[in-house]
Amino acid sequence: MIGKDSGVMKAWEATMRKTHAVAKKRANSIFGTISLAQVTEEEDNQDDCEEEDENENEVFEVYLEEKVLPNGDYYTGEWANNFPHGLGKYLWTDGCMYVGDWYKGKTKGKGRFSWPSGATYEGEFKGGYMCGTGTYTGCSGETYKGHWELNLKHGHGFKSYANGDWFDGEWKRGLQDGEGRYEWKDDSHYMGEWRNGSICGKGSFVWANGNKFEGFWEDGVPKGNGIFRWADGSSYEGNFSKDGKDPNGTYHPSESEEGEGHSNWDPQELYSELSGYLVCPGDKVQVMPSQKRLAVWRSTKTGESAKNRRMSVDGRVSIGLDRTADRLQTLDGGESDGSAKTPTMGSDLEEDLTALRVEDPAENLAQLQPLKAPKKSKRQGETICKGHKNYELMLNLQLGLRHSIARPAPTASLDLKPAAFDPKEKVWTRFPPEGSKYTPPHPSCDFKWKDYCPVVFRTLRKLFMVDPADYMLSLCGNDALRELSSPGKSGSFFYLTNDDKYMIKTMKKAEVKVLLRLLPSYYNHFRDYKNTLLTKYYGLHCVKLNGPIQKKVRFIIMGNLFSSEFITHRRYDLKGSSLGRTSDKPETEISETTILKDLDLNFIFQLEKSNFEEFCRQVDLDCEILEQEGVMDYSLLVGIYFKDISPDGEIIPIQSRTPAGDLENEGTPDTTSEAKDEPPSDPSSVKLGVNMPARVERTVRRSGCELQLIGEPIGEFYNVSLTFGIIDILQDYDISKKLEHAYKSIQYDPTSISAVDPIQYSRRFRDFILRVFTENS
Repeated sequence: MIGKDSGVMKAWEATMRKTHAVAKKRANSIFGTISLAQVTEEEDNQDDCEEEDENENEVFEVYLEEKVLPNGDYYTGEWANNFPHGLGKYLWTDGCMYVGDWYKGKTKGKGRFSWPSGATYEGEFKGGYMCGTGTYTGCSGETYKGHWELNLKHGHGFKSYANGDWFDGEWKRGLQDGEGRYEWKDDSHYMGEWRNGSICGKGSFVWANGNKFEGFWEDGVPKGNGIFRWADGSSYEGNFSKDGKDPNGTYHPSESEEGEGHSNWDPQELYSELSGYLVCPGDKVQVMPSQKRLAVWRSTKTGESAKNRRMSVDGRVSIGLDRTADRLQTLDGGESDGSAKTPTMGSDLEEDLTALRVEDPAENLAQLQPLKAPKKSKRQGETICKGHKNYELMLNLQLGLRHSIARPAPTASLDLKPAAFDPKEKVWTRFPPEGSKYTPPHPSCDFKWKDYCPVVFRTLRKLFMVDPADYMLSLCGNDALRELSSPGKSGSFFYLTNDDKYMIKTMKKAEVKVLLRLLPSYYNHFRDYKNTLLTKYYGLHCVKLNGPIQKKVRFIIMGNLFSSEFITHRRYDLKGSSLGRTSDKPETEISETTILKDLDLNFIFQLEKSNFEEFCRQVDLDCEILEQEGVMDYSLLVGIYFKDISPDGEIIPIQSRTPAGDLENEGTPDTTSEAKDEPPSDPSSVKLGVNMPARVERTVRRSGCELQLIGEPIGEFYNVSLTFGIIDILQDYDISKKLEHAYKSIQYDPTSISAVDPIQYSRRFRDFILRVFTENS
């Protein structure tokens, strides 16, 4: 039923009070900031949130410090009187991390605490506790935004659960208590009084079908006087009890009711109908911020180290580069030698600290340079001619594709049988050099050719409206393929067709298994949603060289997102993570084919209202299927075509600040277009993600803050066309990704790394993309 065991909750509440008291005494003993008196538990907890207020005007000598502690913990930031004081970042070896304001060794002010599971709290702290307003995001996707006291939800707050339920109302000591509304994912909801996390008091429950109960509740079930109303207007009024005692009540038929209606309704049926509506318990936080022990250290304020500090511009003291090396230890406990550098994460930590400072982006406007169109690049890839190391592989590939595409097959219905998706559904064909009954002679070596699920991919090509003759001409015509200059990060090689329509990517066996596993849902998704942004796959094949080596090369054929007659001036690969997400290229070296990343992004994309609504809907649908299939590490690839470029290559902003709707702005008279024609601006002819008319607003990151994912908008707009799609959708959250997550979480903020579980990845990706894309108003 709807409720909780009140005895268990009281015990939990008492345990939390004791835990808070122990944490307070421990923190005080570490830093020696105050002396302890004999106080009760209630006074003890209250002191934790208020003890610093008495001495807030105390003056400290604040300087920057960076410490790798003997137990492996790491701190960098402002320091005073032998403890963190001011802005600072502390990383515990178990993966917990706090970035924000400190006061005399305790978290106080605004900050962010993250757990190794991926959960985060961002908001106000006091006395080492989450205290004030803040937002908690759980590892399963649940969120709470509202008021906190002593690490517990206390006051008004809104909580959305991972299963789709949500609660908006009053909280007390971490539980719903007072007035509030709880809504289940099927739109049924309860509005009324709560006590200790259970529905208790006066309130009403409304089902999605329109039925409604109004009355008194106790421990999550109706008890006492109440009225049950049907959607047709009839009602039953009486005394309700789960044990069925005193079932006295009166049935009131509706004015339009004919026959018996609901007159035979048993009040006990109410409890059966409520049995499926449980209040979601939510995530349990194992470690509270106030429970995190700070390692004991010694100040380097005096002695020789003090000489190594130098006064900064704002009067603070910073650490010199010639610190005594033997005072530092690496995170794995090994001592650094004289030549060892500060751990590489040090610079990342300082950047996070800078991000916490409030700056006016207008301070950087004077230094902004006008946007320039990127330098023209040569055509991508190296043509595979005779003598190229992969020339024979190209011949094998084209021979196999001709055979597959030209193979006669019955007209396939879009309703495919399950057998068509069977991973064992594959066709092997041998290609001897002298030819065979089914294959022509060729100048390459003896090889075998395999088609995976040929019926499915043939039907997909039909679904994508690909003409078989054009498809074969693009892949197997007289023009050779082009190999991109270097393999991707995964080690795969990429080949482009001469007309740039298709891209061929070599694949690992694990990626093939992932694709075959998700192929049924992938196929149905494309059938159901014609505007899906997922990568289009046209065929999955394998070349196996005969002989002693028996080498296998698996590859997938997919659409080239930027196959267009319009130039792509900027390309961005966006994931929503920050660690390593930069191209590290200066502006002068960026060309039309450079792939930029999250930390290189300096625009916010604005779509016309109907396009933006469709975009949001489709991103949700696409991420949902990837999350269900356990896929992560995908990204949104975005291409920008600037419509207005001057003869000297300068990108011209929109001169008038008219509200958008002005997506068809033709630009200023003195501009030149680098493309053959303007992309279509008629809304009815626009396809989601393909040369969409839009405008972008330029953004600026805070000075020195490279980890700020989205910069501050500066009111400088440009007319553009956007092309975008979701790529790299074949990465499982396998053991290698789990190990990568565990290893990097020790050194970096777990929320900043790319390798996280599919649920967290999907939510982070959606949140980021829907902040980068906005409605043009």
